[in-house]
Amino acid sequence: MNKAFPQANTRDILIRKAEASDLADLVRIENSVFDGDRISRRSFRRFLESAGACLLVAEDTDGVVGYVLLLLRQGTALARLYSLAVSPDRQGQGLGARLLDAAEAAAFEHDRIVLRLEVREDNAGARGLYEQGGYKALGRVPGYYEDGSAALRMEKLLHGPKLGTGRAPYYSQTTDFTCGPACALMALTCFDRGITAGPLEELDLWREATTIFLASGHGGCGPFGLANALARRGLSIEVRLSPDEPLFLTSVRNPEKRKILQLVQEGYREEATRLGIGRSDQPLDATGLGQAVAVGALAIVLISGYRMFGQKVPHWVLVHGADARHLIIHDPWLEHERHESPADAANLPIPFAEFDRMARWGRTAVRAQILIKKDA
Repeated sequence: MNKAFPQANTRDILIRKAEASDLADLVRIENSVFDGDRISRRSFRRFLESAGACLLVAEDTDGVVGYVLLLLRQGTALARLYSLAVSPDRQGQGLGARLLDAAEAAAFEHDRIVLRLEVREDNAGARGLYEQGGYKALGRVPGYYEDGSAALRMEKLLHGPKLGTGRAPYYSQTTDFTCGPACALMALTCFDRGITAGPLEELDLWREATTIFLASGHGGCGPFGLANALARRGLSIEVRLSPDEPLFLTSVRNPEKRKILQLVQEGYREEATRLGIGRSDQPLDATGLGQAVAVGALAIVLISGYRMFGQKVPHWVLVHGADARHLIIHDPWLEHERHESPADAANLPIPFAEFDRMARWGRTAVRAQILIKKDA
């Protein structure tokens, strides 16, 4: 007997993993719900056998009354909701929302942190279901369906079951170049709730820690600049950096600017020595970071923005909690044009393996961490 999917048995409905014996019911539902772009019997059979797919069915005393199909691309943190269907005689009873919840739980259990889907632009009911579930539109795909109809592409960042909120208050960066100072502010307010966190404080930290140049625009902040700013405010700091060399030099083409950037970072390193900041060329893996957080530390960690929001830029996040499988982070970047709120970017549970993949930046796979403690 197939084991029921965790936390999916609600009232008279059981949501479980599909079996080969469900094939006829899956085809029946597909043909009764969709006029075109149908999944064939052969395709359903292939999905049932594929390790890269997760097919769940909703069952009551009358049999199978709905399904949801997830595709799990290997080597990524992305799941795709490929199809969701409810028998016509059971629509309007909340079953679609239950299947969607089960799909999100399944994706999260497979260590996916983003669930993406396409929905017909003219399907108001389905769009309403996803919008109410917290999905945000990424864009429009003309001619996506067989009949030429357009699709809306939507996605949701998955938080999974409640894993706690950690200790640090959330603060979002107010500029596109102050992710590091925003993380530093969150750490400071964690250890001293009397500290004010606002744009002025954020920019003051940036002025102290900026590397002056990046590829273009305002300069970003390197690990030693941020570390010095935190140490000057009374916190115990350790920088872990590999390779242990000045950062961001390859992103600046102008030789004079590169020279200035290197001099600034060398100055930060000398100051870090005077401030007694610890230093290691052995960054911690996600498990090690979780252990450090468990005994009271916070960590500001450099990641590639590509795995978080699709841009190949260096980006700082704050690790402030952990469980047996996840690091809990605050991402200071909010997509305001997509109407994101702190609920979308705070307390994100990132699976250990995915965090280790994203916590590298650039061609040299730079790994940079600032471990923060408050002395007793």
